[in-house]
Amino acid sequence: MSRMDKYKKIHDESQKEEKKPLGFRREVKKDHPVESNRSDHQETFNEEPQNSSYTPEEEFYYEDRYQEPKKKRLSIKFPTVKNPFKRKQKYPTDSYEQQPKKKKRKSWRRIIVILLVAILGYSVVAFGVGNFAATHDSSMPKMDTQEFNGATSENGKKNILLLGSDTRDNISGRSDSMMVLQLGGWGKPKLVSFMRDMYVDIPGVGQNKLNAAYAYGGADLVRQTLKQNFGIDCRYYAMVDFQTFEKGVDALFPRGVSIDAEKDMSSYIDAPISKGPQRMDGHTLLNYARFRMDEEGDFGRVRRQQQVMQSVFGQVANPSVLLRGPYAAGKIWGYLSTDMSNTFVLGNLFNFAKAVGGIDRLTLPVDGSWSYIDTSNAGSALAVDTAVNAQKAQEFLGK
Repeated sequence: MSRMDKYKKIHDESQKEEKKPLGFRREVKKDHPVESNRSDHQETFNEEPQNSSYTPEEEFYYEDRYQEPKKKRLSIKFPTVKNPFKRKQKYPTDSYEQQPKKKKRKSWRRIIVILLVAILGYSVVAFGVGNFAATHDSSMPKMDTQEFNGATSENGKKNILLLGSDTRDNISGRSDSMMVLQLGGWGKPKLVSFMRDMYVDIPGVGQNKLNAAYAYGGADLVRQTLKQNFGIDCRYYAMVDFQTFEKGVDALFPRGVSIDAEKDMSSYIDAPISKGPQRMDGHTLLNYARFRMDEEGDFGRVRRQQQVMQSVFGQVANPSVLLRGPYAAGKIWGYLSTDMSNTFVLGNLFNFAKAVGGIDRLTLPVDGSWSYIDTSNAGSALAVDTAVNAQKAQEFLGK
């Protein structure tokens, strides 16, 4: 009997028996011969040789129901694309313990926002109080805003003309100090100081000292003079008289400004100044910045004016000074004569604040570009090479 017939016989007998638990295995023994129902012709054809030494091994089978193998379906995997508009979960679903941390962060943010709003509110109120006090100060005559046809510099930065005058009527007097403060860009603010005794060409007036331009035509004529001789144009102006300087310093620094005096000074000042580190109030600091009765003359005075500005800006970062800053700024703003709008000042607070980290400085005329001369209309003056100084100024402000 062939192997195929044997397997068929075993399968037919197993179907008649009762079903047993799945996975049960039965051993089928080949002790009894199995007769075939097939024809002799098929038996003879499929039967193995009688002399074969083939011994069937023990066969095992499961009584499970026959299950046809499932056909494999064609599966196509598409790349996953994240939805950029899907909102993130407020809290992770698998870790509830992280929720307190989120709340803690949110509470810190809320505290920071509240502090910023409180500081802003305090600054606005303090600035308004200081401005109100200045505008209603009967001891200080009100200064009117002058006509000033300013223009933005070619590189887009804002140049502010700073003038110091010995009078407060905007009519008489000469400018005691003249500077240009440049704001904009990522670097430090830049400050250019001009010697007031430089003999220059004043538009519509002729040859004269630079500080005479203010007496002839105010802040705008000074702007025209700087543009014609040194190629520097200014967008805004701010004029500070001596009284405003003193009151502003005292309001901002009640204990005085720390500064290292270069030398002993006593000539033509009402209170002598000793050499060395010390604190100066507004009046003493003004005398120190204006002093010129020594061998350096106007050169030493310009250098000390820059030193004073550097010291004032450098000490503004003190926390106690910052608290008084809005009130002092409002007071100074009320005393000033300027065409700068409030929106410009607020929009450039960051640029003004950068002066705390230092100011890049330049003094005109530069070394080797000037000489002393005697003039018929202005007395002793400085003859300057305007071409050299204009080039130096453009290189300094343009870089």
